Amino acid sequence: MAKSSKNMYDIGDYIVYPKHGVGRITELETQEVAGMNLHLYVIRFEKERMTLRVPTNKAEPSGMRRLSSDATLKEAFTTLKGKARVKRTMWSRRAQEYEAKINSGDLVSIAEVVRDLHRGADQPEQSYSERQIYESALGRLARELAAVEEIDEEAAIEKLENEFVA
Repeated sequence: MAKSSKNMYDIGDYIVYPKHGVGRITELETQEVAGMNLHLYVIRFEKERMTLRVPTNKAEPSGMRRLSSDATLKEAFTTLKGKARVKRTMWSRRAQEYEAKINSGDLVSIAEVVRDLHRGADQPEQSYSERQIYESALGRLARELAAVEEIDEEAAIEKLENEFVA
């Protein structure tokens, strides 16, 4: 699709919004707010059943971005294969750091969380909160991989989990 002169994204484009993950622009709309016309991207997040409206001039400052490039995906897969780096700090502090990485929208940071919280069959059980954060990060990573490779989320999760076996 050709980009219009004012907008970085067009209807139908997949984007990543840091706090919500992968969404698709469903329309561009104009609303009048306080006597001024505000141009908005209307973004639909299927997984969360949520619609977000982002002013076109706030898209970049908010961290909204295109799907990751092949190079970034490769870097994320390399990160997944790396050795887990779990700090010896209190869980509450690590949990905050993991949440910040997930909400950053940075694919490699999200891959670090998945790598650090992944448990193999031979490893001890995770706590409930560890499992929640792990699944949140894995889901975020899988949704972006699925959008980039045009596969469904389950196939993307399987592909990611196979990285730990390889």
